[in-house]
Amino acid sequence: MSGRDPFCRPRSVRRGAALTLVFASVLVAGAATGSLPGADRGDPADGAGKAAPVGHHAEVARAAEEAAAHGASPQEAAERAVSRSGDRWGAVYSRGEYEEFEATLDGAYTGVGLWARERDGRIEVSRVGSGTPAAEAGIRPGDRLRSVDGEKVDGRPVTEVVSLLRGDRAGKTAGSTVRLGLERGSRSWSETVRRARLSRESVTVRSLASGVTVIQVAAFTKGSGEQVGAAVRKAPKESGIVLDLRGNPGGLVAEAVTAASAFLDGGLVATYDVAGEQRALHAEPGGDTKRPLVALVDAGTMSAAELLTGALQDRGRAVVVGSRTFGKGSVQMPTELPDGSVAELTVGHYRTPSGRGVDGHGITPDLEAGGQALKRAETVISGLGR
Repeated sequence: MSGRDPFCRPRSVRRGAALTLVFASVLVAGAATGSLPGADRGDPADGAGKAAPVGHHAEVARAAEEAAAHGASPQEAAERAVSRSGDRWGAVYSRGEYEEFEATLDGAYTGVGLWARERDGRIEVSRVGSGTPAAEAGIRPGDRLRSVDGEKVDGRPVTEVVSLLRGDRAGKTAGSTVRLGLERGSRSWSETVRRARLSRESVTVRSLASGVTVIQVAAFTKGSGEQVGAAVRKAPKESGIVLDLRGNPGGLVAEAVTAASAFLDGGLVATYDVAGEQRALHAEPGGDTKRPLVALVDAGTMSAAELLTGALQDRGRAVVVGSRTFGKGSVQMPTELPDGSVAELTVGHYRTPSGRGVDGHGITPDLEAGGQALKRAETVISGLGR
């Protein structure tokens, strides 16, 4: 999807993102990242996201208030203050942008309906949503995306590409068009696609021929945690489970904790600090602790998805298969400015149950696997079952 968390050139991608940024499989249609509004910030249980400004938040809020008092733009003043703060994930959003991000967390977004991933420096379409503008235009998985509205995308972070597709920088909305440069084999062509307001299924479930149940979580939007729990309860008793978190940019931490509760019988999921105050997140008791479980991850697994992966790995509940995750383990908190725009700045960092820091490091899988990661996961499930 799309997101703003990564990490390549944070400032340039932040505004469109939340894609938590780049990895191997992102829904370029426009979704979210571990640092979407409402995501990965504050305490999901006590509404810490609405706490009084702390640290750089106070400085940014003061700059915005002074600008408003002098008839200048609070948002522009806040953007300058955020740039000076040195906060890698700090960003300022207009009221409309923030509302769009919030809608994304509800499972809705503006985009063209295609997922993309980076492969060898190139952007490749990995999936196309049924009935979406991309599908109607004949775009297929495996097609290469060469340009967006004339801007070449090779070598660019996936999140930047997602931002272009969404039209974030230009303030584009549903109904606007975007020109895509595409390549399939020896054929190169351009396709003009109209953006639409789309809904997404964050959790999908399928059964493999081996009997393994695959639960894929595209992002932690509202209700996704309970959907994971329901899928676990409905899976055949003899079925091992692959929890596919590849390309998951994060989302709502509370939903990731609920998902963890499906596999744990209570206990610690993560700890984090907000302005120096230590806090903890715990799973609910009663999860399935017996069924063989593999967590499938890659470089696109970010933020809240990394928090979940770290908990399952540290507590010996899952074998993690794939490649090193993105490494976004920070907590952002929003502050509303005088003109309705919103500033988000980092206030703390997450740690796994064993105390490992994720930010800048990511989660190292127990077993490395590339293109055959799912097949490798099936093999591991078979061994765990025995």
